[in-house]
Amino acid sequence: MHNEGIGDLPGDCASLWNLAVAYWQHHRNRFLGEIEPSVPGNPPETLLDNKSCQWYRLFVLDLQVIDDPAAATVALEPMRSRLLSELAVPASAATLATRVGLTRQKVNYHLHALEAHGLVRLAKERKWGGLTERLLVATAVSYVVSPSALGPVAADPNREIDRLSASYLIALGARVVREVSDLVRRAKETGKRLAVLAVDTEVRFRSATDRAAFSNELTEAITKLVSKYHDESAPGGRAHRLVVVAHPLPQKSDPKEPS
Repeated sequence: MHNEGIGDLPGDCASLWNLAVAYWQHHRNRFLGEIEPSVPGNPPETLLDNKSCQWYRLFVLDLQVIDDPAAATVALEPMRSRLLSELAVPASAATLATRVGLTRQKVNYHLHALEAHGLVRLAKERKWGGLTERLLVATAVSYVVSPSALGPVAADPNREIDRLSASYLIALGARVVREVSDLVRRAKETGKRLAVLAVDTEVRFRSATDRAAFSNELTEAITKLVSKYHDESAPGGRAHRLVVVAHPLPQKSDPKEPS
């Protein structure tokens, strides 16, 4: 993909990028309690190109959470998962058939299942003689299966006893997916925006001693901030969940040398 600066983009794409920047600025400042009246006129280089603009015109979600068990089953089937990845851009059943090595009829069978569960949608229709060809597109760039899809056996941190275990951390992550996805759905239904905050960084400790000291200082800082800003009885206040986790980064395996 060719990277282009904002000045190289067509007018409608440039406007779309400016709109995206304004959206990001608004929600960042909205969470911080500050609304800035203007957006920088020269945002940094973007990875958007002409093809990307075509995708964004379709309003494809960055991420879609699947909480319906039947939809999760459909999405996890290997061939249907492959078709979802191929439908990052609109394509017809005939086009997909040549890519994945199936007959058009078989591809249509899978597409009907994906469409029935809200995982793909109609992008456009094309007329070929007396026939109408349907081009479908995935509803999102990527998907996450919510623990809610597992019903009563889903991970629940309230069932974990050892709060220092990796299992408890995973259960916390599962709860974040479940709760935030439900909040996003409700916000969309009511036409409201959801104020959230996420911080992601890496830190390399010199020793286990430093790691323990960092944990103690972080705990003290969080305790102090929560004590300062928590108000149980403020009119119009709303409780927020704060989750802080840390885990070792996965080690990259060295590529095997050819024998």
